[in-house]
Amino acid sequence: MTPTTPTPAPTPTRTTGQRASSDILVLGATGKTGRRLVARLRDTGGARVRAASRSGETAFDWTRPDTWEPAFAGAGAVYLVAPDDPSPVREFVQRATESGVRRFVALSGHGIEKAGPDFGQGMVAGEEAVRTSGVEWTVLRPNNFFQNFDEDLWLPPLRAGRLALPIGAMPEPFIDADDVAAVAAKTLTEDGHAGRVYELSGPRALTFAEATRTIAEAAGRPIRYEELTPAAHRAELVAEGWPEAAADALGAMFALHRAGHTAEVTDDVHRVLGRPPADLAPWAQRVAAQGTWAP
Repeated sequence: MTPTTPTPAPTPTRTTGQRASSDILVLGATGKTGRRLVARLRDTGGARVRAASRSGETAFDWTRPDTWEPAFAGAGAVYLVAPDDPSPVREFVQRATESGVRRFVALSGHGIEKAGPDFGQGMVAGEEAVRTSGVEWTVLRPNNFFQNFDEDLWLPPLRAGRLALPIGAMPEPFIDADDVAAVAAKTLTEDGHAGRVYELSGPRALTFAEATRTIAEAAGRPIRYEELTPAAHRAELVAEGWPEAAADALGAMFALHRAGHTAEVTDDVHRVLGRPPADLAPWAQRVAAQGTWAP
């Protein structure tokens, strides 16, 4: 798929007198893509990396604006992982730009432009804020990560032997968070990506039933996929202790998938990295070898 190529962001004309910096601020630095991005940038060298989160090396909290300036002061680029609450995002981007940030790479989600009010509004706000920032910006819109199966979201049900979701037969081209981090590193440190929206998918689209079967085969144990109605899925989440707002957000995400807005396989990973994205099956074999999905 040809990436969306809006008119590139204009070259900023600030006259603040601030010297450009190679420092890169990575928000969400303990998250799936953030911690991989920090490691990748530090391995390659060439820039000082500020790993920012509430519990990270650089203290940062979206609900505490007093933590923002110490994080972005003197930085030249920011990896923006917006919070669920969209309200602080525009102010943060404006203040960071005024401080001298000249490049943003915003993490968003495949199909987010079709999302309803219950899901992804922080990502929508992040996209809008960087687009109107007056400096270079790139938006990354990945599909569901492989790591949702082994790090948090769907790990407990897989270990229990049953993954039950309201997705039907609509496929999803799952992507490795390592590939997303690799694309983020390129777009943060290399020119030629300004004003672009990259839809980041894996190499093939699988139904959740097929993905579950792939994981079960790798784990060498029975794990079944069960299709639920949206109402039944929400009821299960609430019974497990999920807050109702979180259950509604997950339901809205699956509604986006069921409508087919995330089903397309793209070649944007290859465009940026010069190689194809990782496939789920070899990844599942490596993860299963560590006993991740053992009951």
